[in-house]
Amino acid sequence: MKEQKQNIEPMATLKGFPIRPGTFDVRGATALPVGVNFTVHTHQGTSCELLLFKREAEEPYAVLPFPEEYRIGDVYSMIVFGLDIEEFEYAYRIDGPYDPKNGHLFNKNNILLDPYARAVTGQTVWGMKKQDAYHARVVKDMFDWGAMPQSKRELSDLVIYELHVRGFTKHESSGVENKGTFAGLKEKIPYLKELGINAVELMPIFEFDEAINAREVDGKQLLDYWGYNPVTFFSPNTSYTAAVEYNREGKELKELIKALHENGIEVILDVVFNHTAEGNESGPVISFKGFDNKVYYMLTPDGNYYNFSGCGNTLNCNHPIVRQMVLECLRYWTIHYRIDGFRFDLASILGRNIDGSPSNQPPLLETLAYAPALSNLKLIAEAWDAGGMYQVGKFPANKRWAEWNGRYRDSLRGYLKGDLWESRVAAWSICGSGDLYGGSDTEGNDRYAGYNSCVNFLTCHDGFTLYDLYSYNEKHNEKNGWHNTDGNSDNRSWNCGQEGETDDAEVLKLRFRLIRNACAVLMCSRGTPMFLAGDEFGNTQYGNNNAYCQDNEISWLDWSLLEKNRELFEFFKFMIAYRQEHTIIRKKMPDAVCGLPAIQSYDADANKTELPENARMFSVSFAGYDREMGRDDIVYLAVNPYWEDIKIKLPYLPSAGFWHLSADTYGDEEGRYTYPEGEEKRVDGDYIMRPRTVAVFTMRER
Repeated sequence: MKEQKQNIEPMATLKGFPIRPGTFDVRGATALPVGVNFTVHTHQGTSCELLLFKREAEEPYAVLPFPEEYRIGDVYSMIVFGLDIEEFEYAYRIDGPYDPKNGHLFNKNNILLDPYARAVTGQTVWGMKKQDAYHARVVKDMFDWGAMPQSKRELSDLVIYELHVRGFTKHESSGVENKGTFAGLKEKIPYLKELGINAVELMPIFEFDEAINAREVDGKQLLDYWGYNPVTFFSPNTSYTAAVEYNREGKELKELIKALHENGIEVILDVVFNHTAEGNESGPVISFKGFDNKVYYMLTPDGNYYNFSGCGNTLNCNHPIVRQMVLECLRYWTIHYRIDGFRFDLASILGRNIDGSPSNQPPLLETLAYAPALSNLKLIAEAWDAGGMYQVGKFPANKRWAEWNGRYRDSLRGYLKGDLWESRVAAWSICGSGDLYGGSDTEGNDRYAGYNSCVNFLTCHDGFTLYDLYSYNEKHNEKNGWHNTDGNSDNRSWNCGQEGETDDAEVLKLRFRLIRNACAVLMCSRGTPMFLAGDEFGNTQYGNNNAYCQDNEISWLDWSLLEKNRELFEFFKFMIAYRQEHTIIRKKMPDAVCGLPAIQSYDADANKTELPENARMFSVSFAGYDREMGRDDIVYLAVNPYWEDIKIKLPYLPSAGFWHLSADTYGDEEGRYTYPEGEEKRVDGDYIMRPRTVAVFTMRER
């Protein structure tokens, strides 16, 4: 039988607009050849109005109440014919009960942003105060991804580079044309390739209003610079574009992602599903509060907001409606933006029940772990929240989720600055934190996928930069305006004898050695390394460890330091390449022919594999048979945080070959720190570790 072509034609007229019932299963506003389909839902709302605005207008030129027959269950859907998507913006009004003590905040006068909006208006100019109500635009997605395959890299094969899109290129020294934008980041791809990283983790790029809590301190305007206050979850931040993209929002971001992929670099998004910009009881009504406050937020019995996020409210992630929204959101970014992974801010909140209590089997985490469209994606949890839940090594991971390894950060920060009591935990962390991720946990739960579940880091956006970690004993957040009370006080940092900036050559020499130590250890640790953009050339935030509000030289990367500290950059480059060259650092391989264990820690003498409680130094070896190379791959990492020389003895393996020095952070008489393959220095058994130094040795064949 010949299939008849179905024509979509109007069925009625509403205030002069031809309309008909829409496609109820496609949420948001979707451009059609004949007009626009609008679909939205509210559980407790009693009626819904569609508001149409001329571009940048504050008053609607049309108000279209959804006819009752255009409603199925809680879903309203309507096609409005003849609309030119480039000529209008839209919003909604929802009526319903107003009963704050029972969690209902319906108000038919509130202009509400579509929770599924693909683009938010009025946000294009960075720092400009938004008008009272948020409107949305209809986006026409015409981007051609071609036949680009999805990355199949394992997480442990990544070197993750965390960056802030605006701050990465905003400084005058960045050398790019489109400063502070997606296009500016695209201009820096050759730099990223030279550095050698193969994944970028972008701090929040969902639409947020940086001016929502704008204030002035000491004559400088402070903004919500980091962006951890999302307005909506489906829209890219339009102020990160170099040009206005009316109804093509996301094009510049997609061009960036495509270019990164073409250069072998994956893209991970830092996503914030734990709270929104609507804040607490005193916060604005932007979207979710007006559509279904009691559905979207965790509420106390008297209708107030639980605040497990530390930002005023907590998203009700395990409510079925919210769970569905989060899944649809991640599917959208995966399919339409080709994202490779997501890092979930304060992810423990995603595991709380509707009443705020921890769940043993959180449905959202399980849903995301088994969602077909997300099966190849990296799912990375910040496994704690501001409500006191700390789940590092205990996250409900379903063998799919990875974690930021907070214990790695804390133990290595301490040990590398001389806290010798951290020696055993530090060594265990370098070996891959097998007690956390190497199989069943202490409760007998098989949660994790081994080393693909462990993201190691010493620095991230939240805290000191690597340079500041060895330049400041105390945080210096005075310019944030909270009398230095904000930010973490437990930094495990050391200023090397002088607080802050100094011209003392010996202090600077020590600081840069400690930075190299941190880099060498991070790149020679089992698990996935992540570091903060700018650490590779000694970027500083002048002791500010909570620069969330600093849209200025405190947070912007100072690219002039790249040339000033070129030696440090070259060391990072070498260690990243070294990690990629030696598979054995990243994952378990067949047993080494020489008989050396797969992973082993040692005291100063390699014949002693039991570490004392306060070891002045220790070493870790990784060994396995590399079938591609046809020989053993053996790496030996020696760590001496002590303030004196220590003589070490390497394992005696004559059948395997000779030990060669690949890196020594102290440097030789020629000022060299690294020795590429073919230039290594042979070491016969004993080696003198200089004070506060890390050395990397490689077994080479005879």
